[in-house]
Amino acid sequence: MNRTTLMPRRRTLTASAALCTALLTGCAATDADTSDTSVAAATESTTTDAGPTSVRSATPRLAVTYDGGLLVLDAETLSVVGESELDGFNRIAPAGDERHVAVATAGGFRMLDTGTWSQAHGDHAHHYTAAPALTDLVFDAEEPGHVVRHAGRTVLFDDGTGRVVSFDPAELADGSPATSVFTTPAAHHGVAMELSDGRLVTTLGDGKARTGIVVYDANRTEIARSEECPGVHGETVAADESVVFGCENGLLIYRDGVITKVTSPDPYGRIGNQAGSEDSPVVLGDYKTDRDAELERPQRVSLTNTETGELRLVDLGTSYTFRSLGRGPFGEALVLGTDGALHVLDPSSGEVLRRLPVVDPWTEPAQWQTPRPALFVQGFTAYVTDPATNRIHAVDVETGEVTASVELPHTPDEITGVRG
Repeated sequence: MNRTTLMPRRRTLTASAALCTALLTGCAATDADTSDTSVAAATESTTTDAGPTSVRSATPRLAVTYDGGLLVLDAETLSVVGESELDGFNRIAPAGDERHVAVATAGGFRMLDTGTWSQAHGDHAHHYTAAPALTDLVFDAEEPGHVVRHAGRTVLFDDGTGRVVSFDPAELADGSPATSVFTTPAAHHGVAMELSDGRLVTTLGDGKARTGIVVYDANRTEIARSEECPGVHGETVAADESVVFGCENGLLIYRDGVITKVTSPDPYGRIGNQAGSEDSPVVLGDYKTDRDAELERPQRVSLTNTETGELRLVDLGTSYTFRSLGRGPFGEALVLGTDGALHVLDPSSGEVLRRLPVVDPWTEPAQWQTPRPALFVQGFTAYVTDPATNRIHAVDVETGEVTASVELPHTPDEITGVRG
């Protein structure tokens, strides 16, 4: 079937590195680049002496930041199963192994063990849970930025140095993965991604401007570049390993070894945040048109077909923020609006299929670091935080039913999750 058509809706280290956490073993540091050790140990960690518990099935969990720490929740009941104090404005992303979460914090990317995992055993798997722990494992970075997971590799970007560190996330459970290190020509607020054949795609920029992307082969020899992407920001992957980067005047698509520019219909049509699905060639993006606005509250989103280069704009009739974009279980484009509803769009036509009320209407705060409702999607469930009430809601994307709603002990900020 055509990928743009939605499927029927039915479910088918240093001193303390010797102990990354009570659940992790074998923490001896290794590094593919022996001249540059990129993994260090934190000065403190939250660990547990409790052993793992065998459970019947994989147990998804969520991680939520608040001012001063992190919460780990059971993804079904939304009950708090762990909490770690951590000062600062911390940002989180899945580390790639469906167990750990990368925390961008002072000094680097620190690994949070959510305490849920599965181990393959022949034709089946064994499943375990344990108390979550903020581990000692830290990937050093002056200004930790984007975390990208793709093709069995996790890539960390240090905005302060331009250093790119990639590793196999399956090795996180052993304590300290072997890493591959590459440094961009100049430090900048950037992002990088490793492809299935070892190619590396990085943004191009310096402290003054960001202009495009560069592609390197597995030996890190440059093979392609484009400098037709002013203000390059954000990335995602669509079907057939199409890699997409946002620009102030459209998008760059790297597909089948070729970089293609898709131009916005407006002279300044910025797409800085994207949400892709590897099952769909269409990428969901934001869309802003006021270059001089201190805070633009756009009401249109972009849908770009990476196969045809067609860029479609959809007016939602409500604004949204950079934490509002997601993809559903069948590639649906999801947008959490300031009207309090989750808007479910068909990515091929742009038709709004459903509007699911979740929270009260809200207004985007002036500072981007200030908590606002955030969307995270895992499987058939969309999780929506509501800082105004300190609550989190679980919404069935198919039916629109709110399956769980819980008040948290702290005001939620960022949210992500793992499948266990």
